[in-house]
Amino acid sequence: MPYASHACIRAVKRAGHEPSIHGTKLWKSSCLIIDYLKKNTPARRQRILDAGCGWGITGIWCAQQWGSEVVSMDADPAVFPYLDAVAALNGVSTTPWVQRFEKVQKKDLKQTDILFGGDICFWDELVKPVGTMIDRAIDAGVGTIVIGDPERPTFHQMAEKVIQKHGGELLNWRLTGSVKATGALLVIHND
Repeated sequence: MPYASHACIRAVKRAGHEPSIHGTKLWKSSCLIIDYLKKNTPARRQRILDAGCGWGITGIWCAQQWGSEVVSMDADPAVFPYLDAVAALNGVSTTPWVQRFEKVQKKDLKQTDILFGGDICFWDELVKPVGTMIDRAIDAGVGTIVIGDPERPTFHQMAEKVIQKHGGELLNWRLTGSVKATGALLVIHND
């Protein structure tokens, strides 16, 4: 798992790729989601949507560990050279998709087994679009939804609305190994 100081990441940056929507580093909520998925492996895990993927570490982990087909979605196309570098380091690839949360339709999610996103509800303006994307995922039959966050108020606002509407749970999660992270996971099982 490379950080900003890794040679391949520095090379991408030197090539002039500058993400504009906070896609400039590895966000630790991705690590929380990976840990959750390791400990709670969903039965359906062939097709995955990594929403707001940034560098895509969670989707890359799923492709590497499970052989999953991963669609890496982000509104900022400048994140994909970083994602491609991280994927190459891990010997996998994913399918890039430039899209905003509010533009994801039910038909886009029909074949998806797992939808996850780390650190994707960081502005007030993202509460409704992230919630709407989750609504559509549930309607489309996505089996597992996991959204991770370091517990920003906007994340909690979105999570409360989603839980009231669809159920699910809000879990406190902590990593204490080589990567230290704390936060919360919104988990919905829709199987």
